[in-house]
Amino acid sequence: MKEFGFKGKNSTLATLGLDKVEAAYWNLSPAELIEETIASGDGVLCNTGALAVDTGEFTGRSPKDKFVVCDDITEKTVWWGDINIKFDSAKFDALYNRVAAYLEGKEVYVRDSYACADPKYRLNIRVVTEKPWSNLFANNLFLRPTQEEIQSFNPEWSIVCAPDFMADPKIDGTRQHNFAILNFTRKIILIGGTGYTGEIKKGIFSLLNYILPQEKGVLSMHCSANQGKFGDTAIFFGLSGTGKTTLSADPNRNLIGDDEHGWSESSVFNIEGGCYAKCIDLTKEKEPEIWEAIKFGALLENIGMDENTRLVDFKDTGKTENTRVAYPINHIANAMEPSIGSAPKNIFFLTADAFGVIPPISKLTTAQAMYHFISGYTAKVAGTEMGITEPQTTFSACFGKAFLPLHPGKYAELLGNKLKSNPDINVWLVNTGWTGGAYGVGSRIKLSFTRALITAALEGKLADVEYGVTPNFNLHFPKTCPNVPTEIMEPRNTWKDKNAFDIQAAKLASGFVKNFEQYASGVSKEILEAAPKLESVNA
Repeated sequence: MKEFGFKGKNSTLATLGLDKVEAAYWNLSPAELIEETIASGDGVLCNTGALAVDTGEFTGRSPKDKFVVCDDITEKTVWWGDINIKFDSAKFDALYNRVAAYLEGKEVYVRDSYACADPKYRLNIRVVTEKPWSNLFANNLFLRPTQEEIQSFNPEWSIVCAPDFMADPKIDGTRQHNFAILNFTRKIILIGGTGYTGEIKKGIFSLLNYILPQEKGVLSMHCSANQGKFGDTAIFFGLSGTGKTTLSADPNRNLIGDDEHGWSESSVFNIEGGCYAKCIDLTKEKEPEIWEAIKFGALLENIGMDENTRLVDFKDTGKTENTRVAYPINHIANAMEPSIGSAPKNIFFLTADAFGVIPPISKLTTAQAMYHFISGYTAKVAGTEMGITEPQTTFSACFGKAFLPLHPGKYAELLGNKLKSNPDINVWLVNTGWTGGAYGVGSRIKLSFTRALITAALEGKLADVEYGVTPNFNLHFPKTCPNVPTEIMEPRNTWKDKNAFDIQAAKLASGFVKNFEQYASGVSKEILEAAPKLESVNA
């Protein structure tokens, strides 16, 4: 089986300093990679036919161990800080050589793939992995060249992933034994000490968040996207728990992609070729598309499973709450291929507001859209993380702060320019959280109501209705919507204690303003003026 993938191409890896590996197996099929994983004892087939593996010590990303090499390209352009941590260029070279030496005499798996479905922005990627299942992940998550394209494939960037290599912080300059490092000069992403495959995917997304806006004028976005039968594209932004995956998976619309996209002058295109979905509490009833996608060729990570029946228990959090499945987009029945849509007609910012202040839906001005884009607000409630006993505000710039090499203002400015040049685009702020009071007092807005609100927005049924305005946030909300109770449309009216609402709204507005202080110096006056107003109330 392995000889099919070898073909004497070790010399091709010489440019990466990896020509001394024992064998390099190129572009093996999913079936071959699955066989390799099972033979090595690293995985088993579950009852659905999907491959199940454990990623080891790390079952999620390690943000404090993600670095960017500081050099002539990045020194004055990257937004340095706790998100983009500087790494010395010489230290990278030395660490890379140590990883290469570690891989000498070992078997590696090589995959030629690419990112960005729009051919104008295609980025060729070569992925070299120590583990066959890491290579299966790359096959599923990146776009797959044809056999003809592989014959003349020329990679622009490379990923080298060695989960079992452990760095020595005293020697290598890392924080601990694991690391994920972007080098824009050498065009290499180096990953070691962690088997969590999300580091592979997010490494490419991070570099495209640098390249696309600066070099191509394309807005890179952490969002899902779908398209209606009349060719109208919708984009959904939202942090974990806001319903982004659920609400974008509409059986009446075709899925462009569920996580990473680019917005060019004429198109919205998927950056990836697959999906990396959370599995916790997954059921066929709640997520039928994801449920059906977990079949042969899919990669399950860190799930619980009955050893005898191989039946997956999606409620099992024994290893992690961040259980995942990676599958190619063609596992979704209504996925678009190629995954390219028209420029968006509607944009949805999803927030699970646990304070019951944000309307179920409101229409944003361009300035408000830029402000809320940078804010990236939602709220965590008790039970979502250890130590959380009451609702907590959560902000993530551009709904993906961890992956932004540039100042968030750069992305917001690009968004604003697109909205100004396309005034027919609607931007909506949608609260999938609480109504009638904060968490513990009010109730969660029904999913059926949220779906009805989004459907009405998509079908233009909110264009000619009467709108009201909220205090503090100055949000314009429709007072009526088909198939949604009128009484929930205005948040303040759903509270028994109106003064308590005013206090809560002022408190949330203050949280927005305080969070935005870190970005104020890098954004325009127009954006700053869209901030909530801190109106006084009777406490």
